[in-house]
Amino acid sequence: MTANMEMGKKIRNIRKTQDLSLSALAKKIGKTSSYLSQVERGLAEPSITALREISKALNVPIFYFLVEDQKHNAVVRKEDRKVLRFPGSNLTFELISPDLEHEIEMIEAKLEPGASTLDKPLAHNGEEVSIVIQGKMEITIGSEHYELDKGDSIYYNASLPHKITSVGEEELIFISAITPPNF
Repeated sequence: MTANMEMGKKIRNIRKTQDLSLSALAKKIGKTSSYLSQVERGLAEPSITALREISKALNVPIFYFLVEDQKHNAVVRKEDRKVLRFPGSNLTFELISPDLEHEIEMIEAKLEPGASTLDKPLAHNGEEVSIVIQGKMEITIGSEHYELDKGDSIYYNASLPHKITSVGEEELIFISAITPPNF
């Protein structure tokens, strides 16, 4: 079974357990029923924005759709990380924590120079702390703007809309801890 088919199956299962029709979920995410049907059957790969909307509408973390159903170990080898990369995007997320069944989630993100995590700032429940591993980060939290360099970190309440942009000459790499798991 392909990754798209697995993801689509998980979306369909969650939707059905919540007694949502295909058209009701499609309406919640601003897409057509035929598009959502293609995603559920593994015939279409949702964009990062669409997958975020689906996860938000179904009230599950985005990585839920990407984590394989298997026994999870406390050790996560770099080559075994779950990777979230979308066609045409300059953004990559890797799940560092073993799964989404605990109180905290850790991700490593990579952004090409000039790229942002989102088109516009987004809020969600919980708290986050991020540390810059490489590059230069501009982070907008509410109406505040901060620039962070390698080794700098920032803690913030994630219920404030936030957005991260790579503003340096090299790729931005940062690690974020998020509680509760929300991605």
